[in-house]
Amino acid sequence: MMVGDCAKIMYEVKEVKLYGTWGSTYTAVVQNALKLKEVKYKYVQEDLENKSEELLRINPVHKQVPVLVVDGRPIAESLVILEYVDEMWKSPPIMPEDPYERAMVRFWADFIYKKVAPCSYTILFTVGEALEKAIEEFTRNLATLEEGIGKDFANAGKPFIHGAKPGLLDIIMGSSSGGIRLLADLTGKELIDKDKVPLVYSSVHSFESLPIAKETQVPYEQLLSRVLAKREKAFATEQP
Repeated sequence: MMVGDCAKIMYEVKEVKLYGTWGSTYTAVVQNALKLKEVKYKYVQEDLENKSEELLRINPVHKQVPVLVVDGRPIAESLVILEYVDEMWKSPPIMPEDPYERAMVRFWADFIYKKVAPCSYTILFTVGEALEKAIEEFTRNLATLEEGIGKDFANAGKPFIHGAKPGLLDIIMGSSSGGIRLLADLTGKELIDKDKVPLVYSSVHSFESLPIAKETQVPYEQLLSRVLAKREKAFATEQP
């Protein structure tokens, strides 16, 4: 393999497999990272209501997807996988070279996973006062993210959080575009407002327009139908 190859790696990889599930943002972030790096891989669809013996074997701790298996060696958890992918396949980079900026990427990725994502799930599966509180919390967390990425990254006038080209944070936010559309449709509110959080808005929509993102996007009507069915089931179980 030539040094200048787009998918330059530390050694010659023979087989890459990604275990994921349909409609999962966490699966999509790994798919998009691999496609951005032009890494060829085999996708293995998992049914999380009937997990395969293979999934339980390669991820015995969490028993969840995504799991990336490179030459028989499994790596679990999407954030861990993203950093592994960036270290394994060097070009194009999705993490900055500067150690401080790398630390800030990790900080805000952790913030998205622990603060933003949980609120979105709460919004999807609650009603009434609990829903309004979840929307308020989601909006506050987005404002915090907007302020933080504006301060920590030199991205003024650029389409992505990381500048002119997408990076790790853009992959995370852009892979969430279907879920963001769901939130808007189910609440009747544009929760990622172009005027209030322009950097976040630009990241999501700029990534969504990339050809690689279009390849991994699930049909929205199917996604909506599945979420509505899950909502109906969740609300039915809450009835006295």
